[in-house]
Amino acid sequence: MTSELAAIVDGLNEPQKKISPKYFYDERGSQLFEKITELPEYYLTNAELDIMKTYVDDMAALVGPQASLIEFGSGSSLKTRILLEHLVDLAAYVPVDISQEHLWDSAQQIRKEFPAIDVRPVVADFTQPFALPTPAVMPVKNVVYFPGSTIGNFEHEASLDLLRVMYQEAGEDGALLIGVDLRKEADVINRAYNDRAGVTAEFNLNVLRHLNTSYGANFDLDAYEHSAVYDKDEGRVVVELVSQADQSFEIGGARFYIANGETILTEYSHKYTLEGFARMANAAGFTVAE
Repeated sequence: MTSELAAIVDGLNEPQKKISPKYFYDERGSQLFEKITELPEYYLTNAELDIMKTYVDDMAALVGPQASLIEFGSGSSLKTRILLEHLVDLAAYVPVDISQEHLWDSAQQIRKEFPAIDVRPVVADFTQPFALPTPAVMPVKNVVYFPGSTIGNFEHEASLDLLRVMYQEAGEDGALLIGVDLRKEADVINRAYNDRAGVTAEFNLNVLRHLNTSYGANFDLDAYEHSAVYDKDEGRVVVELVSQADQSFEIGGARFYIANGETILTEYSHKYTLEGFARMANAAGFTVAE
C-alpha cells in the first residue's frame, strides 16, 4: 500500500470518517469547481475579481520586476490573467497543481495568451515541499500566489503547515499574495455551498468517484447525499457526505462499515478575521505588509 493510500485509509478509520479535500481535484473535479465559480450563489468569484481589478496595480508593484510568480492550485488561472497583464519583466510563471491534464491545458492557454512569459508548470501536491523549475532568467525573488480562499479548506494546523511550505518555496527574500474569505452572514455562506443547481453536491460526491477510479475503492455514489452547514461559533462550513443506508465499502484492502445517517467529512471551509489570519501568517514566518 502506498503512503497516500495508507493516509486515505487512516482518515476513514478515524471516529469521524474523513477524506482530504485534495481528492476533489481529479480532472472532473477541477471542471466541476470551475462551474461552481460561475454559480449565482457563489459570491466568492465576483468578490475576488473585484479585488483583483481594483488593487491589481498595487499588487503588481509589490510583486515587482523579474519575479517568479508561483501559483499554488492554479485551476483555470482566471484571476491570474488579470495580474499577469500588469506585471513587468516577469522572470517566470510557475502554476502548480495536482491535476496534471488540467494543469497542462491551463498552462498551454497561458502560453498562447502571454507568449513573452516563461511558463513552467509543476505537477505536485503543494501541501508538501516541491522542487521549483529553473527559468531561463534567474528571478530576483519568488512570490507565491494563492488567490481564492482555498486556505480555508485546511484545519488550523494544516493551514499553518501549508503557510510554512509557502514560506519555504518563497524563500527569505520572497513574498506571498493570498486570498481569504472573511466571516459574514450565515445565510449568504450557506447558499454558496448549497446551490440550487446541485453543482456543489456533485463536486462533493466526486471525491468518492475519484477514489473509485484512481484508488480502487467501491463507493456507491447513489447511497450518499451532500451536506454543507455553516458553524458560526467555529467560523467554518462543515461539508460532509451523509450515508443513506447501513452499508460497507472497501479501499486499500480494508473494509469499512458506515451506518445510515453517519457522515464522511470531506471539507472544512474556514472563514477568517483579518487579525486572526495575520496571527497565523506570522506564526509561519510571514509579516503582513498590506
